[in-house]
Amino acid sequence: MPNNRLDLLTPENWASYELIDTGGFEKLERFGLFILSRPEPQAIWPRSLSEEEWQRLPNAVFKRDKGSQEKGEWVLRPQMDEKWFIPFQQQGLNLTFKLSLSSFKHVGIFPEQAVNWPYIHQKVAGLPVSNPRVLNLFAYTGAASLAARQAGAEVTHVDAVRQVITWSRENMEASRLDNIRWVVEDALKFARREVRRGNTYHGLILDPPAYGRGPEGEKWLLEENLNDLLAVCSELLDKEHYFLIINLYSLGFSALILENLMRAHFGERPKAEFGELYLNDRFDKRLPLGVFYRFSSI
Repeated sequence: MPNNRLDLLTPENWASYELIDTGGFEKLERFGLFILSRPEPQAIWPRSLSEEEWQRLPNAVFKRDKGSQEKGEWVLRPQMDEKWFIPFQQQGLNLTFKLSLSSFKHVGIFPEQAVNWPYIHQKVAGLPVSNPRVLNLFAYTGAASLAARQAGAEVTHVDAVRQVITWSRENMEASRLDNIRWVVEDALKFARREVRRGNTYHGLILDPPAYGRGPEGEKWLLEENLNDLLAVCSELLDKEHYFLIINLYSLGFSALILENLMRAHFGERPKAEFGELYLNDRFDKRLPLGVFYRFSSI
C-alpha cells in the first residue's frame, strides 16, 4: 500500500481574503477592501445569504457573455478600483499581490493556493544546497515564484502570456524582491529543451490549466499532454535534494487520478501528500477548487 495520504487543505488566518458565501453556481469573496461576485461552476448548492444581501454586498459583479463559460465583463459599483494590492504575511512570508479585474473573471491570485506558498518557502529554505534552483511552469502571476524567491531560490518563471509575465514582475517589485528569471514560452517546449541541455532543478512547481495556447499557437490539453509533461519533469528534478508540487483544476481529474500519474512517473515517495484544495465560506460550506500532489526530500 502507498504511504501517502489523502488530505483536504484550505488556507487559514489570511486577513486579506474571505470566502463569504457560495451557491447557485456563484461565489461571494472579499479581497482586501472589496467584495466580488463571480461564477463558480462547482457551487451547485443553495446560497446561505439572502438575494438582497447578494445584491447589496458586492463592489463588482462578473457577468458572463452569452454562450461563454469564461469570458465576460465586470459591472462595477462606485468607489470600486480596477486594480488594488493585498498583503500575504504568514509563516515567514511577506508578499504583496496586485489584483485586477480580468475579462476571464480572474483577479490575479487563486486564494486556495495559499496553502502551498508556505510549503514552497519552507522546502526551499530547508534544502541543504546553496542557491537552490526552482522552476515554476504555467506560473501565472507568480505567487509561488515569489514564495520560492523570498526563501533564497534562483527562480525560473515560465508562462505563455507576456501580459501575465508583466503582472508577475509587478508582484515581485511590490514584494521588494528581484532577480527572477522570466521566460515567455510554451511550458512543455521549455521543459524539453532544459532536459536536452542537461539542466536540473531542486524544486518544480506545476499548475497546468485544462487547456491553453503557447505564444506560437502551441496547443495544450491536460488530458493529452500531462503524461508527457510529467515524464519530462521526472528528468528535470534533482535526484538528491528536491521538492515538487503540482495542482490541477479540472473537473475530470480526481486526487486519485493524480496520485496514479505521479506514482507512475516518480515512484513511491514516502513523504508524499495528495488530496483536494478547498475554501470554507462563512456557513461552513466547503468549495472544492482542485487537487494537489506534493513531495520532498526533506
